Amino acid sequence: MKIHVTETVLRDANQSLIATRMPLKDFEGILDVMDQAGYTSLECWGGATFDSCLRYLDEDPWERLRTIRRHVKNTKLQMLLRGQNILGYKHYPDDIVRRFVRKSVENGIDVIRIFDALNDLRNIEVAVDEAIRAGAQVQGALCYTTSPIHTLDTFVDLGRQLEKMGCHSVCIKDMAGIMTPKVAYDLVSALKQNIRLPIVVHTHCTTGLGPMTLLKAAEAGADTIDCAISCFSGGTSQPPTESLHYALKEMGIDTGLKEPVLKQINDYFKPIHARALDSGLLNPIVMNTETDALVYQIPGGMLSNLVAQLKVQNALDRLPEVLEETPRVREDLGYPPLVTPSSQMVGVQAVANVLAGERYKNVSKEIKAYLRGEYGRAPGAVNEALRKQVLGDEPVIEGRFADTLEPEYEKVRAEIGDLARSEEDVLSYALFPVVAEKFFQNRLEKESHTVTYSIRKA
Repeated sequence: MKIHVTETVLRDANQSLIATRMPLKDFEGILDVMDQAGYTSLECWGGATFDSCLRYLDEDPWERLRTIRRHVKNTKLQMLLRGQNILGYKHYPDDIVRRFVRKSVENGIDVIRIFDALNDLRNIEVAVDEAIRAGAQVQGALCYTTSPIHTLDTFVDLGRQLEKMGCHSVCIKDMAGIMTPKVAYDLVSALKQNIRLPIVVHTHCTTGLGPMTLLKAAEAGADTIDCAISCFSGGTSQPPTESLHYALKEMGIDTGLKEPVLKQINDYFKPIHARALDSGLLNPIVMNTETDALVYQIPGGMLSNLVAQLKVQNALDRLPEVLEETPRVREDLGYPPLVTPSSQMVGVQAVANVLAGERYKNVSKEIKAYLRGEYGRAPGAVNEALRKQVLGDEPVIEGRFADTLEPEYEKVRAEIGDLARSEEDVLSYALFPVVAEKFFQNRLEKESHTVTYSIRKA
């Protein structure tokens, strides 16, 4: 029996533990070795990496991807895409979605995991279609969550829909580490019985269930599991690659991974982990086992962001109140799964409710857009009193919100002008206008300084 392993240290493990602050220079030196480990794919792009590169690391995310591709010749490169949200926090027009997907593939991506935060599959259909056209392997994701309205049948039905859309595989995306071993076994088994696609299982160690959940998923016949090299595993990250490899090997399940290479990779990342811990970038809180997460369902990246928000406001002591408020906000919004961008919306609102001392005294523009239907169809019934309080008599969008958006590429290309040197630059600006423009200005200034220095030296 065989199972494949996707390594997450370059994206989700780094995002969950150190808020995606690992620069390319920290890991470029190990990429050639990682290419020899036997991974089915390296998850290395998408999610929050794009924003973080531009905003915090002074890196061009497209050049980062091209650099990884130059080193990694044998292993598939994988990214996470938020459907119509792409890698941002709102819905973008279809022309931007299609161009972004195509450029991602052209720059080196092989596998695109595509999800919608609300499991509203209308919001991923354009991205799925374009990824297939571009020749990528499309991994349709169903966001796992628990609520009175989310059942085994709910997720099996989503799996059937993803198969009909033309996806090449289906990922059970358990972003908060709340899927129990039994549920993993039952859900993988049910999907295997009802669809013909390979099943991928993604979870986190937040609640301590992660390794057990992946073992039971493997027993049920999962085709691929997501793991993180051990020094960047655990806590809000994924289960450890090496430990899962050893356990599965004893069960007679072959991962195809090479143990000496895994050790070399882990030894390389250990000092990076140590530096992050020493500098405070890695907050020990995210390494805890939080069984309360089985109630408040906060995913790893969201928990680290909540901690950061509260620290900035000198209110970290109020984290327990925020964690209690989060599921109440989620219920009011119709039980959205807590994954980007809904996790950020719910988390920010929970913080606002706690710090203001009054629920919904301050409501973010994102929550207003959500209540208008701009993010899609809520999984369950929204608190209508809240909707009335926030929107008054404004109409709610019933259809696919992207259908109301005009094409935008030519407009944003004109806006950014000569600062953009490529279609990739224009797309960066389309997603993050303020951050990308600042990055382009800094790039220009650095080049100007380099030229001036060269002239003086000559």
